[in-house]
Amino acid sequence: MQLEFFPSRTLTLYLAKLFFVRIVAMLAVLVMVLMMLDLLSTSGDILAAEGNGQAQLWTYVTLRVPQLVARFLPYSVLLATIISLITLNQNSEVIAMKAAGLSAHQVLAPLLLTAGLVSIVSFAFNERVVTQATATLSAWEANDYGPIPQDTGVKANVYLTAGNDILTANTVTGSSEGMTMRGVTFYRRDAQGILLEQIRAERATYAAPGWTMNDAVRFDVQTADTSMVASATVAPEVIPEQIELSAVNPDAQSFWQLSGSIADFEAAGRRTAELRAKWWHKISGPLSAFLMPLLGAVAAFGLARSGQLFVRALIGMGLGFTYFVVDNAALAMGSFGGYPPFLAAWAPFFLFLLIGETVLVRTEE
Repeated sequence: MQLEFFPSRTLTLYLAKLFFVRIVAMLAVLVMVLMMLDLLSTSGDILAAEGNGQAQLWTYVTLRVPQLVARFLPYSVLLATIISLITLNQNSEVIAMKAAGLSAHQVLAPLLLTAGLVSIVSFAFNERVVTQATATLSAWEANDYGPIPQDTGVKANVYLTAGNDILTANTVTGSSEGMTMRGVTFYRRDAQGILLEQIRAERATYAAPGWTMNDAVRFDVQTADTSMVASATVAPEVIPEQIELSAVNPDAQSFWQLSGSIADFEAAGRRTAELRAKWWHKISGPLSAFLMPLLGAVAAFGLARSGQLFVRALIGMGLGFTYFVVDNAALAMGSFGGYPPFLAAWAPFFLFLLIGETVLVRTEE
């Protein structure tokens, strides 16, 4: 039996190339199908905005595709693992490799190496492309697919409390005293939380203190009267720093940007469990692609003529999809404080790493 972890250079390159081509093929198929379905459901909303046409549809595609690639890349690795190993098994290539003295781990080594490289590329792609696309798409959706804000620091769907009152905005751009809100709604309430009046405006600027809403529409709840207001200053308690802390979207920030946001939250005495869980998951999420060859490895072994190859493929697929379910559940529990952030992000990975290794050793080694 060979003692090296990897088989020969020729066999390693052959298996890695075979696996990589199938990853790309499965990812392309999944993204194309899901993008078409997504476009069918959102094209009406995009075209409903004044001035939008085919160019805006293509813009939506360019912003949405990176999100789909990031989300379904691990699924593609899993499906590529099942297809590749089934093909190798049916062509008796696995039997030939084991007859040459290769262990199950050596057969899987080129696939694990390829999946590891895919994880690194996925992390870099998420940091450089997906976060920017998510920030832009979130701001565009909050603006009802109107003109795309040019400010890269756009914050979408901001919700703030000012004493008993509530201030909301579809988008917020700028920083410090130059901060501007768009799609602004102010709800004035009494001490019991009963709504007294509503003020809406397309734009609000920081007045130090308060926010000035020009050409606003005021609705009085008690009299049910609607009136136009040339200018109204509301929410003097709300400051720009409060908005920056309240509008953090972990998916729209890179690993290092999110680190700074967590530090700001901690300095302000705010809860950081959800942000820390997402911060750890920015590493464990892309690394999940590395697990897929191990979880799908059960499809590689066993005689193809025994009639159990299909069952083995289902077991491998079941292990892979169960991992994604457990991973999402653990992340949700971490966001709600049920698990510590580190445990929420990493427990599924290490759990299924042990499960996959145990299945492989007990069945093939």
